[in-house]
Order: sequence, then C-alpha cells, then structure tokens
Amino acid sequence: MDWTWYLFRFDGRINRALLWQALLIVALLAGLLEIAGQVIGIVAGSRSTLKLGIELDFDFGLDDLFKLVDPRASHALASADLATAILKTSGMALFFWIYLSTAIKRLHDRDRSGWWIVPFFFLPGLFSQFADLLPGSSWILSLSLPFSILWLWGFVEMFCRPGTPGHNRFGPDPLLEIEDSSATPPAQNWDQGREIEIVPPSASPPGGMHVKRGV
Repeated sequence: MDWTWYLFRFDGRINRALLWQALLIVALLAGLLEIAGQVIGIVAGSRSTLKLGIELDFDFGLDDLFKLVDPRASHALASADLATAILKTSGMALFFWIYLSTAIKRLHDRDRSGWWIVPFFFLPGLFSQFADLLPGSSWILSLSLPFSILWLWGFVEMFCRPGTPGHNRFGPDPLLEIEDSSATPPAQNWDQGREIEIVPPSASPPGGMHVKRGV
C-alpha cells in the first residue's frame, strides 16, 4: 500500500475497512503524542505534572479540531506551556489532515463529491462546539435535530455502507483491486530436482550420469 497516498492525498477511493483503520492510526498516534507530552511535562517540571503526577491534559479527538476556531479554547491553549501548545496544535493538524484525506476518499468510494464532508462533518461539529453560545429559545434548540440527522447520515454513508461496485468517476473499485492482487498466481519456484536427472545408461555418456541444465 502507498501510505503517503492513503493518509495524505485526496484522490482515489478507499473502502470501509481502510477508513476504520485510519481512525485506529489516529488513536495510536494520539496515544504516542500523549506519552510524549507527559515526558515533556516531567522534564520541564510543569505545574500540571506537579499536581497530577505524570498525567497531562492531552485529549486528542476529532471534536478538538473545532476548538481551533473557538476563541475560548484558543485562549486556553495559548495559556499552556509552549511545548505543550506546539505539540497539541501539531497533533490536531496532523489528525485533521489524515481524517480529511481518508474521509474524502471514502466519499469517492460512495460516488459522492468530497464537498459532502461539509454537511456530514463540519456543520454538525461547528454547531456542537458553539451550541452553548446560542440563545435558549425553542427554535434554536430545534436545530439540533437536523444537525444530528446530518451527522448520523454521514456516519452511515462513510463508515457503514459499501462502496459503489465497479469503476466510478473517482477511480476503480478498491475491493476489485484487492481481489485482483490476491488472485495473481505466485511466481514459479526453481525446480532443483530437474537440474540433475538420472537417465538410462544407453543414452548417457560414460559414467551413467547426464547433467541437464534447467530452463
């Protein structure tokens, strides 16, 4: 697999399993960055480390991506240690790119434009991030239902439903490519037994053994 294309490019198609795998990769990277943040906090002797032992507040997730446009969260991030802020900002940017790349390729597998990521992901996420700032009237609260439906629709489209069979406008069927690669016959092994053959004495040179070179 071309991992650069898989994690960072937006062209082509991937199946459901590869999208779930991308989320697993993001979770593993988040765990590694959390450990790195703890080590940095221990070395730097930050207040969070002194208060909580070896635990720092590293909560990487897709919801954190919308905190980048929230002044409240941005202020809290700016007040953190410089190393912690750089690490968390870099991690969220990396996770956002990986998710965006794989989600768009998964939408292509469903024969949908990558712009569907806006109603499926961005609009529900932004509404969830800023819902507490909206007035508590009934018509504002009623907006949560359509945004929830959009999020659920996007989840089913990208994570549950199979891709369109065969070639579509975004490329070949990724499942057919996997089947074709698995159906390729293995290379024929070198048959060492045919390199030296014992032939009848009547047809062999003196000594009774005939050396035959393999093709």
